[in-house]
Amino acid sequence: MRILLVEDDLPLSDAVCGYLRAKAFVVDAAPSLHAARAALAGARYAAVLLDLHLEDGDGLALLPSLRALPEMPAVIVLTARDQVSDRIRGLDAGADDYLVKPYDPGELLARLRAIERRRGAASDAPVLQLGPLEIDLARDLVRRDGVPVTLTAKEWALLRVMASRPDRIHTREVLQDALYGFDSETDSNTLEVFISRLRRKLGRDHIQTLRGLGYRLSWVPEGSGG
Repeated sequence: MRILLVEDDLPLSDAVCGYLRAKAFVVDAAPSLHAARAALAGARYAAVLLDLHLEDGDGLALLPSLRALPEMPAVIVLTARDQVSDRIRGLDAGADDYLVKPYDPGELLARLRAIERRRGAASDAPVLQLGPLEIDLARDLVRRDGVPVTLTAKEWALLRVMASRPDRIHTREVLQDALYGFDSETDSNTLEVFISRLRRKLGRDHIQTLRGLGYRLSWVPEGSGG
């Protein structure tokens, strides 16, 4: 789930980005309306976290740009404005949710999870079953032969992309994009390293390499071909 954080308080922006990235979200930060519009022109976001008081205008001025997108991302307004009239204004303008600063990062996480569930990011089925592998994206849970599998944030970021559309080929570019924002090391070698780690944890049969195309999450038992 890729998120755009529009926030001109840089220490707060860094803190929120760090927290969400540690929870396996991909987060881009924009300190202004201008930067936010540039980000929206170059990437597709599932959610936008929107401050209202920005250096170049009211955050709600971004909503027309969001509505013009092929698929409008969910919008959570994050602001110090705590009057009921401010909340009504934001929601009436098209925001999906509203959090007043200072807010608990755990509550923000819960609201993003709710958006993720509503948008079907975890697929239509609540739990994905691939042979001995069970993936529950809504609960951040993976079991192999009934035993829980521990994944790092980066491993989760890759698995979320592949498990949201199982049996579809995911290009290197898409998977590298899932790693973007954790650090600067997002080249093909980094991707190979994390694919290899996922294979060790999930089982080699669950991630196929399609040369020249990308990777696919599925289940092809060893010796059955494919």
